[in-house]
Amino acid sequence: MKRRTVLKGLGASVATLALPHVARAESSAVRIGLILPMTGPFASTGRQIEAAVKLYMQRNGDAVAGRKLEIVLKDDTGTADVTKRLAQELIVNDKVSFLAGFGLTPLALAPAPLATQAKVPQIVMAAATSTITEASPFIVRSSFTLPQATVPLAEWAPKNGIKRVVSLVTDYGPGHDAEKAFKERFSADGGQMLSELRVPLRNPDFAPFLQRVADAKPDAVFVFVPSGVGAQLMKQFVERGLDKSGIRLIGTGDVTDDDILNDMGDVALGVITTHHYSAAHDSPENKAFVEAFRKAAGFRPNFMAVGGYDGMHLVYEALKKTNGDTAGEGLVAAMKAMAWTSPRGPVSIDPQTRDIVQNIYVRKVEKVGAELFNVEFATIPNVKDPVKAAKG
Repeated sequence: MKRRTVLKGLGASVATLALPHVARAESSAVRIGLILPMTGPFASTGRQIEAAVKLYMQRNGDAVAGRKLEIVLKDDTGTADVTKRLAQELIVNDKVSFLAGFGLTPLALAPAPLATQAKVPQIVMAAATSTITEASPFIVRSSFTLPQATVPLAEWAPKNGIKRVVSLVTDYGPGHDAEKAFKERFSADGGQMLSELRVPLRNPDFAPFLQRVADAKPDAVFVFVPSGVGAQLMKQFVERGLDKSGIRLIGTGDVTDDDILNDMGDVALGVITTHHYSAAHDSPENKAFVEAFRKAAGFRPNFMAVGGYDGMHLVYEALKKTNGDTAGEGLVAAMKAMAWTSPRGPVSIDPQTRDIVQNIYVRKVEKVGAELFNVEFATIPNVKDPVKAAKG
């Protein structure tokens, strides 16, 4: 019976997906299935991660432990059903040893059962909902979690004259994480949440929500939107006159994404965000990374790019530790507790949660030369995902 026929139902997948596992171990090439939104509203995420993956291989070679590496890129268009189908095809037909990419939370969760059944490591390079790594013991994250980026901002705000806040988040997993994490910490530190607004993920129109912000007259609006959407938010923020109202805009770094920051113009100047990466991060590693990325790709790297770059580091170093053996359990074990210096700063993989541990930076949008950058002015070191840390 052909594998594709056997794999029609997930119920039969456990036994069948063991076959590609054997074939992967015997194959001379190590294939990495890279599933990204290359078209559609979140294509900037795919473009950034693909460029970073290519750059890592360019700088580090295309062979590890005597095994040649091949990237098999698939466009899921930002649709979870497509992600799941592509992951199944990559495991069964292409016999990949890794699944990687995953631009949004629903896209990361969709193939998690397949990763578990096939024992294929799934490296999440972008998606940021806290619970993702709990969906499979084979998921390892090289990006960040929204609570990880949000809690430091909630701590900073009341210390800097922000006492009354309206939250405005995109209505899906990371947005819910950001909303909850900000409210809990901000309220615990004496801040007042006036209201919590949620905007649809698909085809968002921020204008009516921003009008509600204006009517509430808070000290600030706390914002989370996915990578690539910040320019639209900022445009409508100005159209509604909030930039001149005295209401400050604060948020996680997604809103002032390096990929689109220059397109926002001077209205973005002064926006305060907290995040794990800025193209302006002042380190030798990052300066070299940004220069090489610009030269290779023709544009500035953002936080999605560094998630893709560090995800490839996990692949390479895990294969070195296993001496090229692609058995999934061994690869995941090799990634746990791995530590290195990334372009974003010092990072490690939490062996209990398989989440990344990293510095979070408080940043302000400033003009550096002719360009806008998120300039870091404070560092919170070695931040774990607060949700899982609270669970003990």
